[in-house]
Amino acid sequence: MQQTPLEPLSKPKDKYAEVALPLPLRQTFTYRLPDELLTEAKAGARVSVPFGRRNITGYLVEILDTLSENSELQEEKIKNISAILDVPPLITPEILELTKWTADYYASFWGEMLKASLPAGINADSVRAKRRKAVRRTAGAQADKPLTGVQTRILDTLTSNGGEMFFTDLIEATGVSASPLNTLARAGLLEIFVADERRDPLARAIIPTRQDFDLSSSQAAALEAITTALSSDGVYAAFLLHGVTGSGKTEVYIRAMQHALANGRSAMMLVPEIALTPVFSRRLRSVFGLEVAILHSNLSSGERFDEWNRIRRGDARIVIGTRSAVFAPLENIGLVIVDEEHDASYRQHESPFYNARDVAVMRAHNAGAVVVLGSATPSMESFYNAETGKYTYLSMPERIGSLGLAQAEIIDMREVFKRFGKDVALSPELIGSIRETYQRGEQVIILLNRRGFSQFVLCRGCGETIKCKNCDITLTFHRRDNVMVCHYCNYREPTPSTCPECQSKFLYFVGEGTENIADQLVKKFPEMRIERVDRDSMARKGELDSILLNFAAGEVDMLVGTQMIAKGHDFPRVTLVGVVSVDIGLGLPDLRSAERTFQLITQVAGRAGRGEKRGRVLIQTYYPEHYALRHAVAQDYDGFYREEIRFRERLGYPPLSVLAVILIKHRDYATAMASANLLRRSLDTANTGKQVRILGPAPASLSRLKNEFRLQIVLKSASRKTLRSVLDAGIAEAERRGLDRKSAFVEIDPVNLM
Repeated sequence: MQQTPLEPLSKPKDKYAEVALPLPLRQTFTYRLPDELLTEAKAGARVSVPFGRRNITGYLVEILDTLSENSELQEEKIKNISAILDVPPLITPEILELTKWTADYYASFWGEMLKASLPAGINADSVRAKRRKAVRRTAGAQADKPLTGVQTRILDTLTSNGGEMFFTDLIEATGVSASPLNTLARAGLLEIFVADERRDPLARAIIPTRQDFDLSSSQAAALEAITTALSSDGVYAAFLLHGVTGSGKTEVYIRAMQHALANGRSAMMLVPEIALTPVFSRRLRSVFGLEVAILHSNLSSGERFDEWNRIRRGDARIVIGTRSAVFAPLENIGLVIVDEEHDASYRQHESPFYNARDVAVMRAHNAGAVVVLGSATPSMESFYNAETGKYTYLSMPERIGSLGLAQAEIIDMREVFKRFGKDVALSPELIGSIRETYQRGEQVIILLNRRGFSQFVLCRGCGETIKCKNCDITLTFHRRDNVMVCHYCNYREPTPSTCPECQSKFLYFVGEGTENIADQLVKKFPEMRIERVDRDSMARKGELDSILLNFAAGEVDMLVGTQMIAKGHDFPRVTLVGVVSVDIGLGLPDLRSAERTFQLITQVAGRAGRGEKRGRVLIQTYYPEHYALRHAVAQDYDGFYREEIRFRERLGYPPLSVLAVILIKHRDYATAMASANLLRRSLDTANTGKQVRILGPAPASLSRLKNEFRLQIVLKSASRKTLRSVLDAGIAEAERRGLDRKSAFVEIDPVNLM
């Protein structure tokens, strides 16, 4: 019988992958998935792909069965993915969705946003789990002969520590050598193996004892509102918790977290400064133990890797961290807390731009979770959202205890100048108050929001200042290292003995910084233990943590620092806060300068009088009549808000309008200006209804930074939708006309116009 020839097997149909690359490019790129990678390929995995003449790491965001009918790609020119780097994927579906929304909302780049969502330790292929030899009891094994005393001690120690310990820890705990452990292993009574060792950021931390106490009436009311919302499983709710300094917001956060965990959900807490994580993380660890994971940039790569992995595995259900922790891979989020929600540190000031506070709100919305924005000085936007019903407003207007808020006073430095005939950094009133406070055995905080020894160096011969060679800004003198430093690009040069322009020896060091003020105070009070807290003095890992803990323990008498010490800390022995040169903030050319000054003074004033004694705050200023200072001294947020909102309304500023800034940067000024003019013309073409006000191009306040000239265009509109329509259409038109997209950076909802 003649056999029918077999039909040839048809070739499997190709599949494709959309990949986002960590480059300033809006589009994703299509690659072919080779057959051998099909089973491993999942959305959220990192992939190695050819791009130009090199292979780079991208992010697989979607798997396609077919190419789009509208695709202009020629199938034969589509390149293959080279490798899948993660099995299973590092990025969860929730974070994929969140980063896409964030990139779209902030007119940013999805690939860069995905890279930013992973801690630096994860992106570095060199970071791996730390492995170490360990020992565990063997279940059901019986000894063939009686155990020696040493062997019994080893097994008892192992049992009392949960049946498993690291090898060297067991040797140290029992005081034996390795030999009896190996003997027990050969007898089958224990097993020696290699295990991952967790690099714990709090391994050497002293964890405080949890103290239970009754809530105040306003705390109880706020907690009830939050927990009621948490009990409505899967329903999004947003709260603005407006509590004065010392009103007990942290305790409300903790009890709300307990409620979320009891309901089987996880919780996240964002803080604005690394300086706040040691205090909060210890307090959370005292309540939740190893369920707490910590994420911030001051951790080592290994610590970040381990903490991130614990979150991803579900071993930690509570995350505390700074800005990028908003992208932590927590599953089943029930509660998101943003402490000090007003703080500008939540804003990422370089590409990819985003505000972690607003991303946190969207993450809670997507997850059907509760978000709590907490502050003693809410941002204008958040308070406006509460007034208009977008957020539910919760008020905690009194401090815990009977002492109330610290008494604030203004020292008019104009009068001080008249007395001395010259500028002085520290008024006699402040000096006298420091001495009295120290004599009573109490502590002092001095705030000056400017680093270094002197703000700049001026030649009295020719009037020139010494500027950064890369930036349009004066160098700051740091006396300890005898160096001039740019605080923007970190350019450094030795401090000259003569003027570089005219060789005059008459150099004048102008404007005190924290290093200068700390030196002055050490000379005036040699008996006091004084520490300085700013980014220059906190270079070594763990140094900030150590100083803050020593201050809390009473081993330091005075802290001198920048805004790092102004918020969130609870030091019961502090009864005096001095604010030196508050006018720095008021002089900035920025729409939020008054708001930030009010917030900073109110926050630092809140560090005083948190114990059993009333606090006092002394504010030195040359502008005592300024409304931000008047309301800060009176601790009158409502009065400040009403005055500031009228000012914003007159000028059409947020929260009554929407702003976007396009920053154009290039090393060549003519090229930067040509790009800026091209953008302006394209935006004007797109702005057909003239509903968007377009300003510029004009030099940015820092017109040259890191050796690049900087120009900006500001867009303002009453409608977010209209602004984005004009912005997107204008940029697209400019790109068609030849704009180099890598030279233009868009910032939606900028927190400053610097």
